Amino acid sequence: MTKRIPKFQFEAQERQFWATHDSTAYVDWKSAQRTRLPNLKPSLRTISLRLPVAMIEDLKILANQRDVPYQSLLKVFLAERLQQERHRSAKPR
Repeated sequence: MTKRIPKFQFEAQERQFWATHDSTAYVDWKSAQRTRLPNLKPSLRTISLRLPVAMIEDLKILANQRDVPYQSLLKVFLAERLQQERHRSAKPR
């Protein structure tokens, strides 16, 4: 039997709750189904990233060839690499 998930007034409260509680006590993961949320916009956080000038210039050239902003291209590159790493770490060794 699973516990009831409390109601949260703020996202920060929910985040704190899940950081300190085991979800298996609240969710029956064996009966869970994957869901797509196509209209959900991910939360964004601005970061400061120091890169060599030559790397930024190369990125701008590639972005210009693809007719996209270089920061958008950098996000695509990061997303692709993260997916590769997740796939690689999920493989049994």
